[in-house]
Amino acid sequence: MATQRAGVTRPQPAVRPAELELIKAMKLRNLRWWIVSLLLLISILNYVDRQIFSILAPTIQAELGMSDAQYGQIVSFFLAAYTFSYLVSGRIMDAIGARAGMALSLGLWSASSALTGFARGIGGIAWCRAGLGLFEAGGYTASPKVVSEWFPDKERGTAISIYAIGASIGATIAPLIIITLANQYGWRGTFIVTGVFGLLLVIPWLVLFRPLYRHPWLGEAERQHILAGQMPQPEAKPLSEAQRWGAIVSSRKIWALMGARMLTDPVWYFLQFWMPKYLHSERGLSQNQLTSLWLIFLAADIGFIAGGFFSDRLVRRGRLPADARRWVMGAAALTVPLFIGWVPHLGAIELVFAFSMVVALAHAAWLTCNAALVMDLVSKRLFATAFGFVSAGSALGGIVMNSAVAWAVSRYSYDSCFLFMVLLHPIAMFLILRFARGTQPSL
Repeated sequence: MATQRAGVTRPQPAVRPAELELIKAMKLRNLRWWIVSLLLLISILNYVDRQIFSILAPTIQAELGMSDAQYGQIVSFFLAAYTFSYLVSGRIMDAIGARAGMALSLGLWSASSALTGFARGIGGIAWCRAGLGLFEAGGYTASPKVVSEWFPDKERGTAISIYAIGASIGATIAPLIIITLANQYGWRGTFIVTGVFGLLLVIPWLVLFRPLYRHPWLGEAERQHILAGQMPQPEAKPLSEAQRWGAIVSSRKIWALMGARMLTDPVWYFLQFWMPKYLHSERGLSQNQLTSLWLIFLAADIGFIAGGFFSDRLVRRGRLPADARRWVMGAAALTVPLFIGWVPHLGAIELVFAFSMVVALAHAAWLTCNAALVMDLVSKRLFATAFGFVSAGSALGGIVMNSAVAWAVSRYSYDSCFLFMVLLHPIAMFLILRFARGTQPSL
């Protein structure tokens, strides 16, 4: 390019090849997938921190003189704080953004975990575990908000499935990590080590993640790929706090999605917390044989990936995103009752594991698409608030499930629990089809 001045043509300074290469080098290819990989690592840590107390409970109880009743009360404190946090953490993420919100959540829950190692009594542990529950939920409202902003519609299911498998990976590897650390550093040192690791993990999060519109490492081609593949958003009007919550609480879609989580997540909690007891007390498996439970969580890993993959595949073939999620959820809602009801009637333990693995796979696919469906139906400005509200149904379902299973087993048998779980996914699917309709963000 040249300019004319006083009859003299002067060339404009050009970008030198070396400078151009430096600019290109500053861009990180497929940055969105690096970000979701970091979300996976954070999710794994979340589950490891959550399980330390239960895995090391015998040692902690013996040292502090903690009764089973006191242990149960501490678990209840955690669940109560976790449920409350889902209701408010999403709003915080919408207000301060996913970058600061995730850093705050990760830092505070890691600090709560580390402080547990310094607790001198049962009360101190109870407060630290309540703090863990209060701050952990923020990670699960920040993660889908990141995906909603950084991924086109046809990739969201896959992105969700990647960080979602952190739950089952964490559940699988947590015993090995925790017991190894406990043997080396004691139960107090285990809390401190994992807590410090979480605090250090805040640094790469703050370095790697920035808002889409001003990330220095994001190439323009990737930015356009993301923006071009997202559904148009409703006109953004300023909302007061009352209007924001009013829009969510008055939405039948949100209540249906919340109800679906409350009904179906107890199946996942049952597999985590009660399946080992069932296999031990009803099927005669020894403590060592229960290590085979990793097969069920491996099946869940496959389910998380499959749910995202197949729903995204339907989107690429021309289906609207919300309809694609419902198709996969419908298939899962048929699969779970077909297999879970047979578990107590199977003779061979190999079949019990096989049927349970199918249930875990189908439910994980359902859960991935449920999260993606919230993204498809809620605008970005309300997304984290709405997702937290919906996810509170999961925590509530877990609390009710624990009490209901304990009551049913003491008065009847595990058979009644499996029979009841046959109904949950079909009822939840009815709520989705009846009340969570639509194909575009409407809130």
